[in-house]
Amino acid sequence: MDANSYATFLLIGVLIVLIDGQIIYRAGLGYLRKVYSGDSGRSVMQLVSVLFHLTVLGAVALISMINVSTGMPVRDLVVKLGVVLLILAAAHGITMAIVVNVRDRRREEQIEEEIVADRPTIREASVQPVADDRFSA
Repeated sequence: MDANSYATFLLIGVLIVLIDGQIIYRAGLGYLRKVYSGDSGRSVMQLVSVLFHLTVLGAVALISMINVSTGMPVRDLVVKLGVVLLILAAAHGITMAIVVNVRDRRREEQIEEEIVADRPTIREASVQPVADDRFSA
């Protein structure tokens, strides 16, 4: 792969990753906004987004070093971009599964907090004696 093809591959690969990363970030915010208040959801989504970007950009860098020889530089570029797209699709799915898992865990925590808040304390509970007619008469 010559220098122009290499630069083109890296440019296209990085652009695709950045665009998909923004899609994941914005979609993830929508998921997490329902269960996190304030900036907590944004912070969690930023962490997940950074993990996505670092992982996939690392994969793009590694794929750029693989020598593909189909006999045509354009075809070599297409093969490498195809591999990047497949890895990107897998990373996208895994990342969204992580976001959904985080949302579900937070939702379960909220339900547990509501149950604990609604449970009466020992002071609030009152014990009433039960009349037993077996021993009278």
